[in-house]
Amino acid sequence: MHCSSPKMVCETKIVADEHDAIQGTKKDSIIVSSSQMWTSSTPAPNPIEENYVRKDTVFIREFERTDHVEVRRIFYEGIMERIPNTAFRGILQQSQTQFLYVLLTLMCFAVSKSLALTCCAPFVLMGARYFYSSKVIHNYLACALQTDMADIEEYYMKPTGSCFWVAVLEGQVVGIVAAQGREDDNTVELRRMSVDSRFRGKGIAKVLGRRVLEFAMHNNYAAVVLGTTAVKMAAHKLYESLGFRRTGGSEDYMLPGMSRSPLERLFFQIRYQRYRLQLREE
Repeated sequence: MHCSSPKMVCETKIVADEHDAIQGTKKDSIIVSSSQMWTSSTPAPNPIEENYVRKDTVFIREFERTDHVEVRRIFYEGIMERIPNTAFRGILQQSQTQFLYVLLTLMCFAVSKSLALTCCAPFVLMGARYFYSSKVIHNYLACALQTDMADIEEYYMKPTGSCFWVAVLEGQVVGIVAAQGREDDNTVELRRMSVDSRFRGKGIAKVLGRRVLEFAMHNNYAAVVLGTTAVKMAAHKLYESLGFRRTGGSEDYMLPGMSRSPLERLFFQIRYQRYRLQLREE
């Protein structure tokens, strides 16, 4: 199995509104309270709320070696969510696959003349989708955990123009994001964004995304780009709320670790979409 450096961003539930831009350079930490995550017109907390704000403060800082276990856990759990999403939710976006599965069901009836077998056909097809979704996602995870997620310092912290950040809430790592500079076209790629499912809905992903944008601006990159195979619309709404615009994609994307076998192609299809946020004209 050949493993290349995969490009996928985990989907994240986001409900927070706009807030003021957070300043900082690559070596700065960002401190954001929950009250800052909603609207810039929100009044300052009164003394009664002070303890609540302190408790719910999110810190965005650079990755440290001691974060590795929690970072891998958040990444792993986020990717594993994609198995049912791709198998079941993903088919709603694939009209050709829906037509093919209906055709296969009708063929089952034409061959067997059995209503019972025909009624079972859709369940067999969806079971096969789940099986191949699990197989492909596990292969993808194996590739990722053997490449950049195996040595975050080597891939993101040491190279110039790249970085990896974690979001910390109450002393616990609850979110991750990476920026990888591309000198050939003077862009930064936003990668590996994921938030612990227990802490979603607090605007953490949006703050992580803005950290990458600020990093790109401070380092004079022309644009920030990303590629996503996320099925949930929440992820796409997040990118659009940050200013990204869709620039293209593929309806039948091949993830790293896929075998490209006929059965895999039949039961696993995934849509890949590219986004770009232009920071300045070259």
